[in-house]
Amino acid sequence: MCGRFALYSPYPKLSQALRLPLEPGELMPRYNVAPGTWITAVRHPSDEAPLVMDEVWWGCRPHWAKEKAPEPINATVEKVATSNYFKGAFAHHRCLVPADGWYEWLPVDGKKQPHFLCREDREPIWLAGIWSQRPDGTPGCAILTEPARGVAAEIHSRMPLVLDAESLEPWLDSHLTDRETIRHVVHHMPAEHLTQWPVSTRVNRPTQDGAELIAPVD
Repeated sequence: MCGRFALYSPYPKLSQALRLPLEPGELMPRYNVAPGTWITAVRHPSDEAPLVMDEVWWGCRPHWAKEKAPEPINATVEKVATSNYFKGAFAHHRCLVPADGWYEWLPVDGKKQPHFLCREDREPIWLAGIWSQRPDGTPGCAILTEPARGVAAEIHSRMPLVLDAESLEPWLDSHLTDRETIRHVVHHMPAEHLTQWPVSTRVNRPTQDGAELIAPVD
């Protein structure tokens, strides 16, 4: 799954890495981004609107859902295109969630040891997401997950869908709505680009923040 991540790369670096036109903006470094908070996403707010990097709520509840309906933070690649809850967003409201890495927890001696996963070259990564208008009119997002690959599989059975550079533009293309077409033009980043290391259990507390959270521990 993907339940916690870090985003500390400055806006110009993200804009350059995306290779797509974006409105200027500022980002505050966050080393412990948790569900149920506002997160940064790249999306088209409407079909004809220009691409923007703005804030969405991490939790996806479609506007037509009942008040007590679930607000999932993740959607699996296996079901996102067919689930009644997600298929509309998958076809028409895909987005990218920028990150510098994410956290997973590995059971060790009855406890859970957090690990930080990121690119070996420390470049930002782009997580595939979907968004929909929530009942209160604000946008809500879910991050797609897939079976874990490479070093990520050593920590957890699932991982976020990290897209390769050539897939970013088609993933954001609102004119692409067919599931099979999307599958053929969108690909995950090769697993060999990933690395990981254990970090402090301080990251377990969502109120904690700071660069020391991603520092390796013995």
